[in-house]
Amino acid sequence: MKKEIEPRARRARQIRRKIFGLQADRLCVHRTPCHIYAQIIDKTGGKVLVSASTLEADVRGQIKHGGNIEAAKLIGKRIAEKAKGAGVTRVAFDRSGFKYHGRVKALADSARENGLEF
Repeated sequence: MKKEIEPRARRARQIRRKIFGLQADRLCVHRTPCHIYAQIIDKTGGKVLVSASTLEADVRGQIKHGGNIEAAKLIGKRIAEKAKGAGVTRVAFDRSGFKYHGRVKALADSARENGLEF
């Protein structure tokens, strides 16, 4: 009996396969019902350069709930600012198999508005 792969995991694998050929740092996004996380991982995939999430203390003071579009916009802004501080301007967007709408789209748009190119 063959084990069926979860659709999101299959999409995530396809996305990472495409990103691997770009040879760019990767902006990886993960979302849960209550929080959203973003990391920029170096080209080799071995080191997290910067990260931001709704679990950070100063972010928690600015938002009511971490699982909404406003929180995603704030995390997009923070990850872009931290990336500029680390000298990263170009990234490949890895949505980890999540559909590109709602919170994932809001985070990506906010990161683009604040200086990240992808």
